[in-house]
Amino acid sequence: MASSIKFTDCSPSATVRLCPSTRTRLRSSDGAVLFHRLLGLSRPAFPRTFVSRSSTSTLPVISASTSTEATAEVIDGKLVAKQIREEITAEVSRMKEAIGVIPGLAVILVGDRKDSATYVRNKKKACESVGIKSFEVNLPEDCTEQEVLKYVSDFNDDPSVHGILVQLPLPNHMNEQNILHAVSIEKDVDGFHPLNIGRLAMRGEEPLFVPCTPKGCIELLHRYNISIKGKRAVVIGRSNIVGTPAALLLQGEDATVSVVHSRTKDPEELTRQADIIISAVGKANMVKGSWIKPGAVIIDVGINSIEDASSPRGYRLVGDVCYEEASKIASAITPVPGGVGPMTIAMLLSNTLTAAKRTHNFQ
Repeated sequence: MASSIKFTDCSPSATVRLCPSTRTRLRSSDGAVLFHRLLGLSRPAFPRTFVSRSSTSTLPVISASTSTEATAEVIDGKLVAKQIREEITAEVSRMKEAIGVIPGLAVILVGDRKDSATYVRNKKKACESVGIKSFEVNLPEDCTEQEVLKYVSDFNDDPSVHGILVQLPLPNHMNEQNILHAVSIEKDVDGFHPLNIGRLAMRGEEPLFVPCTPKGCIELLHRYNISIKGKRAVVIGRSNIVGTPAALLLQGEDATVSVVHSRTKDPEELTRQADIIISAVGKANMVKGSWIKPGAVIIDVGINSIEDASSPRGYRLVGDVCYEEASKIASAITPVPGGVGPMTIAMLLSNTLTAAKRTHNFQ
């Protein structure tokens, strides 16, 4: 079975290709939100930011165990992202009043891809909505790698910029890793610097930032009071942007983690053992109801377009998981759209706030 399944990177930070292809990459672009010590862990999975989460009392408690319900609880990413943005707005205002500092996020966009431009525009609007300064550089497709590196260097040296994001994908003539690695680790709000990923992988170490999409996945579990400790978790996909850091985060929360990828033998059977499933492969409706253990919790990172003659756009968006089948078996599930997607930008804003607080030693 494994040989017939094509796994692709699915991360909101990379880019959002919404049409018409069925292969879509999300890109996470993400610092830190205060997590409750719901599980009694000795250390959090990643740094904390906020001291209050009163709004989360309205969210239900969901158990990753056998459910007698015919329909899964919907994990509302839009609602959670809205709560987080409200918390960030309050913190940005408090920081400005206390020390006169406003967090700043710089975005570098190369080329004229419509999907990338849309994503950058959404980030700018999100920054404005919470009071974060937004800096933007638009470079032509044929610019040189050195020109991009020059802007990265300038933003590294700019004290008003606390987070730097290079919008992917970059043109083929550029070395993506060279540019991403040039971003100061203290401003790496995307969490892609190898030192941040390395710290995430090491017990006893804390990354300065966690990649936004996997961080958003874990935050959804926390906000819905879903127990992770001691649970069996399966991550489908092993990209550096979502799958690998998601697996590391789950492991840091004391879950027993398996990663399903293109070389996994009998992925259906392995996935069926999971109490928690995070799927990030970019293949529409790949995970069927038969893959799912009754009562499992499903976080669907995938966003894929499929043809739909009844839609005015001629297509509609679906996840990696067959929602209609899974929602009858799982205890909780994220919708697509409206699940993980809104969390990615919320985590980017959170990381930017954390960077500013850390820079100015503001508690």
